Amino acid sequence: MTTATASKIFADRIGRIEVSATMAVTAEAAKLRAQGAKLVDFGAGEPHFATPRHIKDAAIEAINGNFTRYTVVSGIPEVRKAIVERHACDFGSDYAPDEAVFTTGGKLAIFNAIQVLVDHGDEVILPVPYWVSYKDIIQYGGGKPVYLETDESENFRITAEAIEKAITPRTKAILLNSPSNPAGSVIAPADLERIVRLAHERGIYLLLDECYVYLQYTGALLSGGSFTDCKEHILVLGSLSKTYAMTGWRAGFALGPKPIIAAMSKLQSQSTSSTAHFVQKAAVAALNGSQQCVSEMRADYLALRDRILGRLAEIPGITCTKPEGAFYVYPNVSAYLGKPGAQNALELASRLLHEVHVVTVPGEAFGTKQHLRLAYAVSHADVDEGIDRMKAFFAKL
Repeated sequence: MTTATASKIFADRIGRIEVSATMAVTAEAAKLRAQGAKLVDFGAGEPHFATPRHIKDAAIEAINGNFTRYTVVSGIPEVRKAIVERHACDFGSDYAPDEAVFTTGGKLAIFNAIQVLVDHGDEVILPVPYWVSYKDIIQYGGGKPVYLETDESENFRITAEAIEKAITPRTKAILLNSPSNPAGSVIAPADLERIVRLAHERGIYLLLDECYVYLQYTGALLSGGSFTDCKEHILVLGSLSKTYAMTGWRAGFALGPKPIIAAMSKLQSQSTSSTAHFVQKAAVAALNGSQQCVSEMRADYLALRDRILGRLAEIPGITCTKPEGAFYVYPNVSAYLGKPGAQNALELASRLLHEVHVVTVPGEAFGTKQHLRLAYAVSHADVDEGIDRMKAFFAKL
């Protein structure tokens, strides 16, 4: 099918988005794995831990109890109650169950929020580097991403001053991710409060993707939802995927003003409808149960972060900011770019995959051109094996 033919068949909106870069990398890695390649996979952003036993048991019990039918679109009362109570306990927020919606993964919460708030021509401030799907979700809704460059020398820090300068009369929303994917940056508490209050004063919606909020390594945990006097313009977009090692369960949520949550539920009613009933039961067990598993996983991620940073420092020419959260490193590989077969990060990532079987994601997917993203949610042995392969590769480049 030619491009001209395709343009006559497909709706305009599908042409405004691209295939998820991380999913494309995952698919290519799967092909090599099927051919027998022994990969070290720094590509997929998902925990290496198994879902905790008590969460799996809750799902099994729910299935055996025949909790396998449709539920109310926004989620069963127990799961919405568990979401708001867990958030209030940990962050001092003040949401009611009808200000919460349970979604099929955190990505759907982000997608639905953008679709109900952003119209054609609306601007959404988006700091760079950004998670791969933000740009496409905004553009799919007809919005315009306004890219806010950050300084690598300052750990890609997002400041209230920079946000304020990026605001125009067409700014409808600000989309922030802290801790961030891909760089693991954390917005300083003072800056977060100033951004929350700035957005509230200007009538701009602040969309806070907090799927890594429990994976912070500096200071106390903080959510934008803590600023209860500004909740009219705040949407907290969350996920159980990273916190409880539940990526494949597709369990996400949103907290926000009742009218916006109702609109998101309305959209969901015409797309995915409700999330699987037994997944909701498992989510209740995760949120209401002991949080010791979260603390244990966070401690291991911190040890893995320090391990991979130390090993990356052994490769001449590669520099890397120190992540303050999440489970990614975002090394600068510009010293090796511009050479035959490595003109850009995309080519470099492809060669790493095919020549030494190390899976990474190129920086182009996140809005920069000189970086690779490595997800270090792997075993300690895999960190060493993967960096050993990369050292050997770069030594010959």
